[in-house]
Amino acid sequence: MFKTACQEQLLPGETLQHKWEFAQEAGYDGIELRGKGDFHFRDRLPELRRAKADGVVMPTVCVDMLHFFAAFDSDLRRDALAQLTSQLSVIAELGGVGAQTPASYGMFSRRLPPFTPPRSAEQDRDVLLDGLTRLGEHARAEGVTLFLEPLNRYEDHMVNRLEQAAELIRTVGLDSVRIGIDSYHMNIEEADPPAAILAAAPYIGHAQVSDSNRYQPGAGHLDWSAWLGALDSAGYDGYLAVECRLAPEAEPAEALASIPPFLAARAGGTVR
Repeated sequence: MFKTACQEQLLPGETLQHKWEFAQEAGYDGIELRGKGDFHFRDRLPELRRAKADGVVMPTVCVDMLHFFAAFDSDLRRDALAQLTSQLSVIAELGGVGAQTPASYGMFSRRLPPFTPPRSAEQDRDVLLDGLTRLGEHARAEGVTLFLEPLNRYEDHMVNRLEQAAELIRTVGLDSVRIGIDSYHMNIEEADPPAAILAAAPYIGHAQVSDSNRYQPGAGHLDWSAWLGALDSAGYDGYLAVECRLAPEAEPAEALASIPPFLAARAGGTVR
């Protein structure tokens, strides 16, 4: 049975405790945190420890940085690895399950000029495997999981589809590295999203949800019954973490509160 979480920046309230009050009333089971760079997430530990002591459930962190572990520049890669290593340790201390990150974001797209990246496909693969291995080994030591998120072709040129992420994870060979799927990116990249979920089933560890237009589930054209049905058939019983924008015409609190019952209705009772 799926659980639902909402990313913290979407929830009303000045503190995590206030956000948690709204989240529970709206039917969510957890809050997905955002992990900024410059060790900002680590520096939030006093706040996060108080929230945990007050019963706030914080299962995951989604990395929110300007560069990621497969950056072209070696100094940026080194910093991203240090940041994410720290974030994995923090989420472990909070009793969470893991951290979600793409390989890169906005760094390069083969669909936009100049079309040819400055690093070969073989070099990309070496960097990806090195980073996933380093982070996966740290995640394993901390008892949490690294979730690799495939992004669409306009935001990343290396890992766009679930099958690509699964192949990398098989090669790394660590149970502490899994795919973090995202319904929005899948809507762009996967010819058959439910089939892609079923094919990658053994490697899926986390799921983020938004509709085809990046708005809240129900505001676009994604076939949620098929998508959630495939995830259920794949044996997934983790969180559905809401990562979206809210449609401009929507009243924010009402839109957020509409998501858990909408997902539950489309999942045939497999969302609690």
